[in-house]
Amino acid sequence: MAIIDLGKVIPHTNITIMQVLTAVIILVIGWMAARIIIAVFRKEVRKTKLPELVMEFIARVLGALLYVVVILLAVSALGISVSSVTLGLSAVIGLILGFGLQDTMTNLFAGIWLAAFRPIDKDEVVTTNGMTGKVNAVGIMSTELLTPDNQFITIPNKLVWGSVTVNYSRMPTRRVDLAAGISYASDVDRAIQIALDLMKKHLLVLKDPAPAVVVSELADSSVNLQLRAWTKTEDYWTVNFDLTKEILETFRREGIEIPFPQMAVHLKRE
Repeated sequence: MAIIDLGKVIPHTNITIMQVLTAVIILVIGWMAARIIIAVFRKEVRKTKLPELVMEFIARVLGALLYVVVILLAVSALGISVSSVTLGLSAVIGLILGFGLQDTMTNLFAGIWLAAFRPIDKDEVVTTNGMTGKVNAVGIMSTELLTPDNQFITIPNKLVWGSVTVNYSRMPTRRVDLAAGISYASDVDRAIQIALDLMKKHLLVLKDPAPAVVVSELADSSVNLQLRAWTKTEDYWTVNFDLTKEILETFRREGIEIPFPQMAVHLKRE
């Protein structure tokens, strides 16, 4: 059985097999240690009052720094001067910035502002830069959204910070607005009372602010009513779907006509 000489130098290099094995061991152990440190950090930070988004951002920055340290230790084990590697990295970064590619730094600072001022937070549903989804995380360079149909969206931080953001989850209550059209021949006051009674009976509709029904438009084929019901933010879609179904069934049962678009055509005989 052949015995491998660990002190043997790899051809065309000054690196020995032992140095390569040591570097690999440092990478594996360092990677595992970094994961453990990050996990412990997340666990300990959760005991503080820091927002979830800030904790996630700090954890990702810490992870990136730890991985850089592990790589530098592995490079050092190969006998390569760490100072020269660091100098080389600095030169590359300086070259990138010198060519005007400042997007990396812009995204980094935008991520810091997002974590500090928190216009969005983890698990909140938002629309930003034209995209809608639940906030999964704000990373060093990008913000991650998860759509209701499980699509994963990544948006550069600078676009999130520089865009108008609609936050659907921040406030404890929301108003459900539903449109319902009735025919011009129907009794408007009766339809309004039926819609009001329907909302008041729903267990998830809040009594304060009280639900309301208004005539919102006199359209071509219908008198349009708008149902306004307040509910807890987490119950928004349940109330929305329930009322949409129930208003249709109740109007049909009570003889309130829900018209479809019609066009009257008059023929003139010459």
